[in-house]
Amino acid sequence: MIICKLITKGIFLFILAFQLSAQEKLKITVAQDGSGDFTTIQSAIDACKAFPDSRITIYLKNGVYHEKVKIPACNTHLSIIGENMDKTVISFDDYFNKINRGRNSTFYTYTLMVEADDFYAENLTIENTAGPVGQAVALHVEGDRCVFRNCKFLGNQDTLYTAGQNSRQYFADCYIEGTTDFIFGAATALFDRCTICSKADSYITAASTPKGKPYGYVFRTCKLIAKEGVNKVYLGRPWRDYAKVVYLNCELGDQILSKGWSNWDNTSRDKTAYFAEFGNTGPGADSEQRIDWSHILTQAEASEYTTENILTPVLPVENDISVWILSNQK
Repeated sequence: MIICKLITKGIFLFILAFQLSAQEKLKITVAQDGSGDFTTIQSAIDACKAFPDSRITIYLKNGVYHEKVKIPACNTHLSIIGENMDKTVISFDDYFNKINRGRNSTFYTYTLMVEADDFYAENLTIENTAGPVGQAVALHVEGDRCVFRNCKFLGNQDTLYTAGQNSRQYFADCYIEGTTDFIFGAATALFDRCTICSKADSYITAASTPKGKPYGYVFRTCKLIAKEGVNKVYLGRPWRDYAKVVYLNCELGDQILSKGWSNWDNTSRDKTAYFAEFGNTGPGADSEQRIDWSHILTQAEASEYTTENILTPVLPVENDISVWILSNQK
């Protein structure tokens, strides 16, 4: 009888330990000083369960993590949350010529790549420190339903690559800086209350929205600023034929050129691209001299640019990321 009780107790303790271990795997801490579960971000990601039933959260303690980080498609429902946006930094320095993989080298230069769906990031700085040496991506996102809140994206040319023809991405209260085409790609992306900083006389966006998509890039209540001496900035140019970019109720600094937009050199993309504005303010918002193929939305047209319309045509309401987006509007 005693032996049976001991065996039963042992089995119970084993099951309890297993359950606690499973619970602990939903919360992981990374700290460079060894006080967490891992000392590198990639090792923590590699330890996460593929296609988990519940969201896994990786907490990053302050520090500069010099890593090239990849979140593969199997690591869905993953969150990475930093201790402090300015002090929790993921940094790398790859660039086009350094990678040297031919004409598509840009797409291997990322500091952080997110292939997984339902990714969430908060309180992080993601930077590419290669400098003004050509294409050098800081953040490369391909996953669908990805959210970035209170994050900084630092680089020069091609800082933020929003990839994926069917990908929807949401950026809230973020800071994004760069030189040329520093927000580019095919994804549908909504930028709420973000600060967009131009570091050179060039183009902010280079959208490649696929044909037939109702929305491309939408900037709402954002602030467009520039470094000292920068005074010839375009809102965007079409990387592909059906590029779509809209600025709504944004504050545009005097670095924005009166033309507002530019066509891609030696193309006829101005015939198919859709660039529009509504309710913008500031010295760069004067629309009197805008190029004739851009649009000023009516109130009725602008009212269609709701979060639900932009991001949730096929986004299930019960999805944890969609619930967060829809419940955190200001």
